[in-house]
Amino acid sequence: MGSGGIRRRLALGAAVLAASGALAFTATATAQAASADGCAGREVRTLPFRTGVIHVYKRGDYVCAVTVARNAGSVQSMSVSVQARGNRPVVDKGRYKHLAGPVTVNAGHRCVWIRGAVGAYSRSSGWILC
Repeated sequence: MGSGGIRRRLALGAAVLAASGALAFTATATAQAASADGCAGREVRTLPFRTGVIHVYKRGDYVCAVTVARNAGSVQSMSVSVQARGNRPVVDKGRYKHLAGPVTVNAGHRCVWIRGAVGAYSRSSGWILC
């Protein structure tokens, strides 16, 4: 193999390496589009209450919510639900240390009702994102 063949192989190898690096960068950026709480999309509402906060995200027709406890660490009763108008709510309820959810629904262009609770305190949004 002459020096031209070696150069072509080195150039091909460099191109493959550059492409794989670009792909890894794109995959990392896509993964960062998901929140630290597990919901994809952009945060559209924050619903604070005494013992926690509900974070609401929207991506296309999907709405996602999580309830995060203000004082994480001890196991406590927590819940989050998302209900698209005309459907039943999707609920995550249990005893958690830090957060309940994520809960995602396909809302389309319908309003949603978000509820969340930590311990004895809760928050309800009413119909939003109409």
